[in-house]
Amino acid sequence: MPLWRFFYNYYFRVQTDGWHYIPDEKVLLVGSHNGGLAAPDMVMCMYDWFRRFGTHRLIYGLMHPHAWKMNPSMAQLAAETGAIVAHPKMAIAALRKNASVLVYPGGAQDVFRPHSQRHKINLAGRKGFIKLALRENVKIVPVISTGAHDTLFVLDDFYDLAKQFHQWGMPWLLNLDPQVFPIYLGLPWGISIGPLPNIPLPVKIKTRICPPIAFEKYGKKATSDRSYVDECYDLVVGQMQKQLDDLSQN
Repeated sequence: MPLWRFFYNYYFRVQTDGWHYIPDEKVLLVGSHNGGLAAPDMVMCMYDWFRRFGTHRLIYGLMHPHAWKMNPSMAQLAAETGAIVAHPKMAIAALRKNASVLVYPGGAQDVFRPHSQRHKINLAGRKGFIKLALRENVKIVPVISTGAHDTLFVLDDFYDLAKQFHQWGMPWLLNLDPQVFPIYLGLPWGISIGPLPNIPLPVKIKTRICPPIAFEKYGKKATSDRSYVDECYDLVVGQMQKQLDDLSQN
């Protein structure tokens, strides 16, 4: 992966820690990602995994289905480091192959959150990853980063306004509901209106693998307990925010 090696060592100058927390078993890595559709922290994390474990330990990263249609060239590059289409069946199949899985539950709302919220964990209230971990009896390993959300500058999200225009007849790009409609400053557009693909600025990225989280109960019964799922979700978000606060301050 010479291209990714260049980006890792020279373009983003990645600094990382916490890899000793990865246990000798399959895990569900849960991240908060940044930097628009390019999502450089996700790709650098995948590269880091292969740099350390080679192909001896399988891992797949879940990527939103829209990304494959809106930015196919970037999606293809991500696929070279193990990205697959985000879908519960794909995640379950990967885990049952004894592979680890990397997921970013916050999706578009996370990756295009305003720059002022770059140090705020935003998983958009999505709890499917909790149910996945409980159903498949795997530990969650949080993954956080700083810097990647400085590779573009999201001013704000105008999705509600764009959705109103869509109801009045404005078509969505590629006929895909983007779920967000940011205005951001970045390459190559200068000012972008909407979730267009971006070329990330060469900003230093720091990533951290956090201590694994094991829940008290697993199995179908735990998965169907809504209050327990909420409790597990709050625990993960709280741990991630604590680690992000520490990383961003240091």
